[in-house]
Amino acid sequence: MGVKITVISTSPGKEEEAIKHLHADSFLVSRDEDQMQAAMGTMDGIIDTVSANHPLLPYIDLLKSHGKLVMVGAPEKRPELPVFPLLMGRKIVAGSCVGGMKETQEMIDFAAKHNVTADIEVIPIDYVNTAIERLAKTDVRYRFVIDIGNTLKPSS
Repeated sequence: MGVKITVISTSPGKEEEAIKHLHADSFLVSRDEDQMQAAMGTMDGIIDTVSANHPLLPYIDLLKSHGKLVMVGAPEKRPELPVFPLLMGRKIVAGSCVGGMKETQEMIDFAAKHNVTADIEVIPIDYVNTAIERLAKTDVRYRFVIDIGNTLKPSS
C-alpha cells in the first residue's frame, strides 16, 4: 500500500523475525541511542502496542512534523506526556481502543483482502493461569487466544 514499515523493539533478537516473517522494511532497537538518534523525525506515524510502562518522548521524537503517535497498549501507570515537543512539531498523541461492530468488520474485511494474519497461540481456558505466568516471563510470541468454543463443548 506504499507505506514503509519499521518494527521498533527493545530486543535486538527480534530483528530477523520482524524482517523475514513480519515483512517489515526496517528494524529499530529502541534501547540503541545511535539508532534512535538516526531515526529522529523520520516517521509519519507510530502505533504503540506496548502495555508495559515506557517513556513516550523517544517515540514522539521519531515523528515528523504533523506526525501521530497512536496508543493502543495500556500501560499500568499513566505515561508522562511531554507537551513542548508536541507543540513545536505539531505532533499528535492519540489513543484507540476496540472499535464497534462496524469498525471490527471493516478490519476483518481489510485483513482478509490483504492476507493479513495474526501470530497467536491458541489455548484452552484451563491453561489461563499458566498463560499469565508465561506473560510475566515474556515467554509468548505476540498474543494468547482462549479457545472458548472448544472449552465449552461437553466432554464425551
